[in-house]
Amino acid sequence: MKVLHETGLARAAEFMRLNGRLIDRHRFALHFRGGPAEPVLAALRAYENPDGGYGHALEPDLRGEASQPVPTQHALQFLHEAGADHDPAVTRTAGYLASITADDGGVPFVLPTVRDAPHGPWWQTPDDPPGAVNPTATLAGLLHRAGADHPWLAPATDFCWRYLEAPGAEPGGYDVLAVLTFLDHVPDRDRAAAAFARVRDLLAAHARSDHQGPLDFAPEPGGHGRRLFGAADIDAALDALIDEQDDDGGWDVAFPIWTPITRPEWRGFVTVERLRTLRAYGRLKP
Repeated sequence: MKVLHETGLARAAEFMRLNGRLIDRHRFALHFRGGPAEPVLAALRAYENPDGGYGHALEPDLRGEASQPVPTQHALQFLHEAGADHDPAVTRTAGYLASITADDGGVPFVLPTVRDAPHGPWWQTPDDPPGAVNPTATLAGLLHRAGADHPWLAPATDFCWRYLEAPGAEPGGYDVLAVLTFLDHVPDRDRAAAAFARVRDLLAAHARSDHQGPLDFAPEPGGHGRRLFGAADIDAALDALIDEQDDDGGWDVAFPIWTPITRPEWRGFVTVERLRTLRAYGRLKP
């Protein structure tokens, strides 16, 4: 069994100093150097818009200023990491999501304002986009995890339950991730367990892509994603993850890079995530 020791963590720290965005440098310090949470929150505020959503390339492949659902999802993750589930920003995000929710109760994958700024070519949408399980299920799951009590959550949660009762088209990898986040955190644990039992095989069959592997769906051992894979698959993936640390100390990404700045931005984010996964599985031994 391979383990990443302090030398590997030190190399990652130097990579972050050389390449990471300010917010990811503060996240690294928070998680691996005993740093305070406030610098993470201070850096995050620069990405927030007056409507309560987030933009400004918090999601590196969306370079525009306008709020979009997926960067708002990232903001909820960072708020949680910083121990700020009860920060007023959480309520503001829910208000923003209520303002963009489609008639079906779901949040669109991306809003038409994406056309007004540089963006990755896969961010496409019709003029009147419907709700989508990705990112609605992730957003609802993260707000449930935060203990939020906002009117947006009820119709969004119903939207997710309807999807789980009749998934329809085969899910993509990001749809699987969204469903797993929802099932991990929705308060009705009995219904979540029954839904997972019903769709487990479907999720397992699609928990992969050309740039996603087992640890993307099971970044820690306690979630539903871990139950999609055997122990041997997870152990092999963890060994491979340690081997994938680059000579510069960071981890790279396997998805397309459409403009040069996104590679270092994503690599800083991903390096923090990979280290968090290694620690969650007991493979980081500083």
